[in-house]
Amino acid sequence: MDMKLEVVILPVADVDRAKVFYESLGWRLDADFQGADGFRVVQLTPPGSACSIIFGSGLTSSPPGTYDGLQLVVEDIEAARAELTGRGVDVSEVFHDAGGVFHHAGHESRAPGPAPDRQSYGSFASFSDPDGNEWYLQEITTRLPGR
Repeated sequence: MDMKLEVVILPVADVDRAKVFYESLGWRLDADFQGADGFRVVQLTPPGSACSIIFGSGLTSSPPGTYDGLQLVVEDIEAARAELTGRGVDVSEVFHDAGGVFHHAGHESRAPGPAPDRQSYGSFASFSDPDGNEWYLQEITTRLPGR
């Protein structure tokens, strides 16, 4: 049976501020619905993604800004970083894991620059939304078999 991840619910403090931020990234606004008692659902989708994010009021009990490690896969890390910084986003410099596996929490084991030989899956850059939810760009140029 196929199981497809299609939505991630983000905890945010200010729905309108989050909506402006994600729209400024060039993400498609799919929905903005309001219900009774302040209930609100906003859905946006990154360009080329089959998975969307949802945030709003009354959706999650997670504290705003507590998500860390959300991944956005890109084909060219430098171009993606340049596009986001051109849109006013504070994006880290490109880095890779010093151990050559996967980025660690925080800034531990970050080595400057892309992965040696631009190894697919190995180069990263990070940014946060206005609430502090942490996103990572990950460069994938050649997928592993079966992916």
